Amino acid sequence: MKRKLILYIAASLDGYIAKPGDDLGFLSVVEKEGEDYGYGEFIKTVDTVIMGRKTYDWITRHVPDYVHADKSNYIITRTPQPAADNIIFYTGDIKSLIEQLKAADGKNIFCDGGAEIVDLLLQQKLIDEIVVSIIPILVGDGIRLFKDGRPEQNMELISTRYFEKGLVQLHYRCK
Repeated sequence: MKRKLILYIAASLDGYIAKPGDDLGFLSVVEKEGEDYGYGEFIKTVDTVIMGRKTYDWITRHVPDYVHADKSNYIITRTPQPAADNIIFYTGDIKSLIEQLKAADGKNIFCDGGAEIVDLLLQQKLIDEIVVSIIPILVGDGIRLFKDGRPEQNMELISTRYFEKGLVQLHYRCK
């Protein structure tokens, strides 16, 4: 089975992944004990994670135990840093990295953000699937999930899921 690069992310109804100041507090609107909105099921299909350095820095500041410690991690950055455990700080060409990862044996590749990395990947049509969880809130300002100026790209809807707290999850295949 060919490995896929999957963007799995949450956004406000108006398309923001964070409010100003990297505030993710709006995600609490849909918090419900025992509900992970399919994340546990999804993460079992993944053995590699890529993310931008800003996202990595946010996670390491706000989450006591690094959530992807059991995966191979590629942190996309402009600043060279030594590797640590299973974390590689990657400063090379992102297209080459993704092509290399997709060609290797393994499970799927999880893009955990942020917006700059998503934009780079979309510009080069490297994302195979997008799973976006829409949070029922309009935040009005912040970091947009999709930047302007990227090429048009058609999507094929794979599935939709609705959850009790109003979260709607859309799963698309990129064409």
